[in-house]
Amino acid sequence: MKVAVIGAGWAGMAAAIAHVQAGRQVTVFEAARTVGGRARAVPGALPDGTPATLDNGQHILIGAYAESLRLMRLVGVDIDTALLRLPLTLQFPDGQGLQLPDLPPPLDALLGIARAKGWGWRDKLALLRTATAWQLRGFRCAPATSVATLCAPLTPRLMAEFIDPLCVSALNTPANQASGQVFLRVLQDSLFSGRGGSNLLLPRADLGTLFPEAARRWLGQRGVEVLTGQRIQRLQPLPGGRWQPVVAANGTEEPGAFDHVTLACPSWEASRLVEGLAGTAGLASAARWSATTSALRFEAITTVYAHAPGAHLPLPMLALRNTAAHPAQFVFDRGQLDGQHGLLAFVVSASDGDRALIEQQVLQQAAAQLGLPGLQPVQTVVEKRATFACTPGLQRPGMQVLPGLAACGDYVDGPYPATLEGAVLSGTAAAALA
Repeated sequence: MKVAVIGAGWAGMAAAIAHVQAGRQVTVFEAARTVGGRARAVPGALPDGTPATLDNGQHILIGAYAESLRLMRLVGVDIDTALLRLPLTLQFPDGQGLQLPDLPPPLDALLGIARAKGWGWRDKLALLRTATAWQLRGFRCAPATSVATLCAPLTPRLMAEFIDPLCVSALNTPANQASGQVFLRVLQDSLFSGRGGSNLLLPRADLGTLFPEAARRWLGQRGVEVLTGQRIQRLQPLPGGRWQPVVAANGTEEPGAFDHVTLACPSWEASRLVEGLAGTAGLASAARWSATTSALRFEAITTVYAHAPGAHLPLPMLALRNTAAHPAQFVFDRGQLDGQHGLLAFVVSASDGDRALIEQQVLQQAAAQLGLPGLQPVQTVVEKRATFACTPGLQRPGMQVLPGLAACGDYVDGPYPATLEGAVLSGTAAAALA
């Protein structure tokens, strides 16, 4: 069977690997010049001109990301070298906040909550009572429930120092707009899973090295062509249920016919390609899939890279106090992760506003909260459509589009928000539909 995978992000690479393991002949098409999609390396330079390796967003993984870790190992990534494993920490620069010990659940959460600095016993008891109630209900709530409503029994301090940063980092959607059910599923599979499930896995290498570049090499060794700079303009249905991807005008030559196509491109590109099929006899259902997909709304993520000689954090990652004037929720010390000393990455999830203003506000936030007034901006990356808005009751498109045509990506119907794990899980699952 000949298979075309359209898109070489994390979902597309996962799908291509699964297709190869099933014995299929695979070709991967990628519109960009590099692989990795929205989790890839980007070149940069420090203020003195020294080259720096950045990412288009500061992603993290957690210990519960079993499929991501399986695929990394499969393509030859040394997990222990590539990722720094730490117990879950939501610690602020002043030392307050939650830091779980390295113990099996639920002991890690119980002891971590009991020891949380800056939290009173009222805060701690409210969290324990509420978390117990979630567990007794099987981590289920009404589909229309927001995270803010779900967490109404908690104190303002818990909302500000635990729920809000956890929600916006996991769902990239503010708590008052975010899906309570998806949030509960994230908690269930991380904090309440096996030992190490809630551990933070911080990349020690750029995101390209972490998986997609290694996957490209693995695929190449098995005869798979990964064609970059090849945007698929449209899909042409052929007799017998086959498909002809038509490359944009800048492509070299048209590829052959394929028995199956896996759409692993961004949701708006997948919607465009599927919408183009709606007028074909017998393919009217394509319009419904395209309409559901195009109805998705998006949240941005801004990553502000800044540098100063000697800049250093007490931990590789710190939570920050987020306000309208100080928009970053987290900061990462790249020196402790990949050896780029003095380089910090500030993450503004669910970001809104002008790039230059956000950069200025983050530098002011660094001076106020970290005592680092001398930071110089390196590069500010705004991913305008970083994730879908994970709202209550959201209708997400299905994986099966048409016979012989499947879709994968973090946006397809599933229990998780837009995460790397959601992307690779969907890629592996979509390949099983061929």
